[in-house]
Amino acid sequence: MMYGVKCSKCGLIQLPKSTCKACGAQLEAVQENPVPRATRPQNRETLPPVQKPSLNSKKLVHHHAKKDNPSAFSFHGEGGSLFGIWIVNMFLAAITLGIYYFWGKVKIRKYLFSQTEFDGDRFAYHGTGKELFVGSMKALVFFFIPLFLLIQIPTFMGGGQVIYRMITLLTYFIIVVFIPVAMVGVRRYRLSRSSWRGIRFSFRGDTWDFIKLFLWGSFLTAITLGIYNPFFETKRYDFMVSNSYFGNRQFEFDGNGRELLATYLLALLLTLPTLGLYWFWYLAKKQRFFWQHTSFGSMRFRSSVTGWALLKLYISNGLIVVLTLGLAWPWVMVRNLRFICDHLAQEGTLDLVTVEQEAQTASATGEALAGFVDAGFDFGIG
Repeated sequence: MMYGVKCSKCGLIQLPKSTCKACGAQLEAVQENPVPRATRPQNRETLPPVQKPSLNSKKLVHHHAKKDNPSAFSFHGEGGSLFGIWIVNMFLAAITLGIYYFWGKVKIRKYLFSQTEFDGDRFAYHGTGKELFVGSMKALVFFFIPLFLLIQIPTFMGGGQVIYRMITLLTYFIIVVFIPVAMVGVRRYRLSRSSWRGIRFSFRGDTWDFIKLFLWGSFLTAITLGIYNPFFETKRYDFMVSNSYFGNRQFEFDGNGRELLATYLLALLLTLPTLGLYWFWYLAKKQRFFWQHTSFGSMRFRSSVTGWALLKLYISNGLIVVLTLGLAWPWVMVRNLRFICDHLAQEGTLDLVTVEQEAQTASATGEALAGFVDAGFDFGIG
């Protein structure tokens, strides 16, 4: 039986050698316990090939993360590097009449993912420009053109006020249903094209279930004059997180909207006295609440964001964009991602020994739909 040796300096468990292959330190005697066998991913995906985790110092073994480690998340990107990618994308999109936009979008995502690190390893994005282009064409042909033609029926065919109102109500209903469909679609696609340590993420929520949740929550929010909103936001977040997977392991959420209600009502009362600025404190409270109730096995997330920090970030970003006429957008994006990582940490033990590859197929059509209503999600779990 092969036994492992643990480096006393960096803690890496590896095959017996004279020196550590990670830090070069002198190795000690062989341990009594064998090295856990790395989980071999079972690739079930038929779309772009999945990179298998390498059996090196970052292999998926019994990995114990430090508790309350503030540096578990980090972002290494630079505004100058992103600006170079962005300005080239703008030029190529212009000379190709916008067609290159989809390939440029993928380049930016790949850069941002590759510069975001968790627990010593960086994320990867596997989407392609061709997927986004084809998805947009499908969305145009099967959704936007039919919707446009529906709206034009009273104009071309005539009809009284009854026909006009019926068409209007039908159009509104289609758009309201379209929003949750787009939210689920973009989540499913982006997670399926994201990986960490060679293992893909995935989203397995049922679209119809989210449509029902969204319509009912919108109705309750309307009839309660907005008071139900914290519960509605929590239920939406719960659905998205609880149906998200890393390999074959599921994320979990155990929060209740009641914890946000008091701060939400206070924000409503202080909207006029504070000129709306107190909403930044509510947003910070909501972010902390969502992350601290999100878990993966025995590991939880913790956010330290504050209302004052959010306010300063938004004001400074706004000034930067205005004063540079939008040219500083790459630096704003970098500031936002670094802000998220600096205020996000992990608590508990990260155990990946049972994680196996279980990638899911997903269409880019949902991504295209979400682009029209900004129904996407930032990098991260929620």
